[in-house]
Amino acid sequence: MTSPDDNRLAFAPDDDQPIQYMARTRAYYAAIGYTTPYRWAHYSSAPFQPLRKPLAQSRVTIITTAAPYDPAKGDQGPGAAYNGGAKFYAVYDGDTSQHHDLRISHIAYDRTHTSAEDSGTWFPLPQLIKASAGGRIGDVAPRFFGAPTNRSHRVTIETDAPDILARCKADGVDAAVLVPNCPVCHQTVSLVARHLEANGIPTVVMGCAKDIVEFAAVPRFLFSDFPLGNSAGKPHDKDSQARTLELALRLLESAPGPQTTMQSPLRWHDDPSWKRDYNNIETMSTEELARRRRDFDAQKDAARNVRSGTA
Repeated sequence: MTSPDDNRLAFAPDDDQPIQYMARTRAYYAAIGYTTPYRWAHYSSAPFQPLRKPLAQSRVTIITTAAPYDPAKGDQGPGAAYNGGAKFYAVYDGDTSQHHDLRISHIAYDRTHTSAEDSGTWFPLPQLIKASAGGRIGDVAPRFFGAPTNRSHRVTIETDAPDILARCKADGVDAAVLVPNCPVCHQTVSLVARHLEANGIPTVVMGCAKDIVEFAAVPRFLFSDFPLGNSAGKPHDKDSQARTLELALRLLESAPGPQTTMQSPLRWHDDPSWKRDYNNIETMSTEELARRRRDFDAQKDAARNVRSGTA
């Protein structure tokens, strides 16, 4: 229902605000039977490292939560169901001079409103290469890095983040762009960004889960109000992807201090009703919740087998 005052003042619909992923996820897991609430990483301040040289002279890398495609690990294609068997549990790197087929079937992106057809929406390496060719950045680092999507804060902070830092230093990285996909991915890269920044490497997180990233308190955050899985721009829209990266690079240059958030002016759709769907228990029947519990347990088993090496 709208009132005459709403129409006169041209207020936006109530749905047209960032999704509260922490609350939505907490309610969802409680509804499927996991009643111990997850504790999201929370800081009230963030480290901050200004660029040490102009961006046009800086070496920039990408840190991603996407996984290299492995045909032995089941369906990882566009629209694939959540595939716990495709997860990875150790930091990996890739040669930025080569093409890489990275997928996001192993994480909880928004499968209702995006289908993971275009890797440019989660892995902006082609756009970063163009930025280098055009002189916008000095050069692309020789390697990009994969950060495991880990629910354990301790493992991310004590193992994965130091590993990524060591690799960045070995490559002479001057700045890092971090690109998450699922809710926990946003927490993972936030913790990594904090660690890099505390050790002298400026960072910018490009993401879609505003509440999670700001709760973790990062140095710089470019927020795109898009469905999860599209942190680097809209699918099949190179202009959107180029503009999203450019906004992130501007934020690297211009942030006045830590915990600076910039919101992209790009909109996913004029109708914000897509925001009602992600893990929204109000739209699910008892039978649907029970099915999701069974599916989640099966995927946990698959991921556990990968981790133990029995898959």
